[in-house]
Amino acid sequence: EQLILCQEDRMNLRCRLSKQNFLPAPLFSTMKLPFFLIAAILTFQNESALAFTHTFGASRRASYLKMNIEKNENAKEIKVGVIGAGRIGLVHLEAITKAPGVTPVIISNPTVSKAEKAAKQFNLPRFTADAMDVIKDPEVDAVWICSPSQYHAEQIKAAAAEGKDIFCEKPIATCLPETVEAINACNEAGVKLMIGLQRRFDENFRRVKGAVERREVGKPIMIKLCSRDPAPPPFQYVKGGGGIFTDMAVHDLDMTRFLAGTDPIEILAIGSCHIDKSILELEGSERFDT
Repeated sequence: EQLILCQEDRMNLRCRLSKQNFLPAPLFSTMKLPFFLIAAILTFQNESALAFTHTFGASRRASYLKMNIEKNENAKEIKVGVIGAGRIGLVHLEAITKAPGVTPVIISNPTVSKAEKAAKQFNLPRFTADAMDVIKDPEVDAVWICSPSQYHAEQIKAAAAEGKDIFCEKPIATCLPETVEAINACNEAGVKLMIGLQRRFDENFRRVKGAVERREVGKPIMIKLCSRDPAPPPFQYVKGGGGIFTDMAVHDLDMTRFLAGTDPIEILAIGSCHIDKSILELEGSERFDT
């Protein structure tokens, strides 16, 4: 289970996975990491970008990542269970209570007093300290995963095994193999998986997307995205969560694919630590705040 990069033609890099059946879920997320500067630059060539594929020698194709919007006039009321009563969990729970045809029925949090408080605030009949109580609840049709990033993949797989549709905060996982496993589990179980990449629904980003598609801005050759937050996150939040690339830059990476309509053919990532030097002891991308 590893990402394999092969040099092809001139500068093209084809990304393939040795894991079978990798197909990105139909819709890929809003917890922010405070004070970072991220610049994501993507140059692309129409009809020449390459998507992830699990077989060698596969043909080039546009990105699988797209929004599928379906209107169902006969939709039943959806009963939702929420995992996580932290800041973002409460943001989603409040939105769920205002959405038509959706009713939250249970919420979990390891510190059960937070789950109890949220249940009282939003009139949920049940609360628990165990996420599996939410996932296995027979009344729950869909699970909202708002837990820390390192728990997402296992909870996605568990919910898929129970036949529950899933909304999950970004990222899907903190490493590529776990991401693939989680997506495969949903595909194999035939359940829906949506990741909270909410910028695709933002009016300003959709306006830019439309301008690109209508060639109002000419032929694009570069997309540059910059994100900032006002302060660094706590050390314990960063540890195990994947760091700035996984937890925040995922929005910028998603927007490059959304605006370009294709996958990148070459990727270069550069990171630094300018703000919180304590994270330098962490591994991989968790060592960077810029």
